[in-house]
Amino acid sequence: MSITLRECLPEDNAFLQAVYFSTRADEICHLGWSAAQQEAFVKMQYHAQHRSYLMQFPAADYRVVQRSAVDVGRLIVDRSSDVVRLVDISLLPEHRNAGLGAGLIQDLQAEAARAGKPVMLHVGGLSRALRLYERLGFAKTAEGEIYLEMTWRPGAEQMG
Repeated sequence: MSITLRECLPEDNAFLQAVYFSTRADEICHLGWSAAQQEAFVKMQYHAQHRSYLMQFPAADYRVVQRSAVDVGRLIVDRSSDVVRLVDISLLPEHRNAGLGAGLIQDLQAEAARAGKPVMLHVGGLSRALRLYERLGFAKTAEGEIYLEMTWRPGAEQMG
């Protein structure tokens, strides 16, 4: 399996919206909305999230994840401070639970270790990804109403 990362381009917008929708599909599908309503809501939410990320992390690196030259997800990383911040990692459903996300995160951990920086992220407290992050050695460092802040530090004992 050949995994590559390439720069996000303006023409990736529809793909990136589809990736975003796939992360929200379970909750949106249960609202009883028409397909047009779902699409409008997802488009609005995607653009709001994108604007928020641009404001919060203006130096972030936006990448499309490719598996064997096929677009399968996105990875957003901000390396501009004393931490490497994993802003977002999202994969299409058919590419989840196959080790792809774990591999990308482990690559990021190796990069951060070489730089002597921790990796920080936020995850929903009920997210299935929480177990993955714990397995990869991330520990809860703060708790909000919806999201947990988790940090991995170079040299910390790995749990995976």
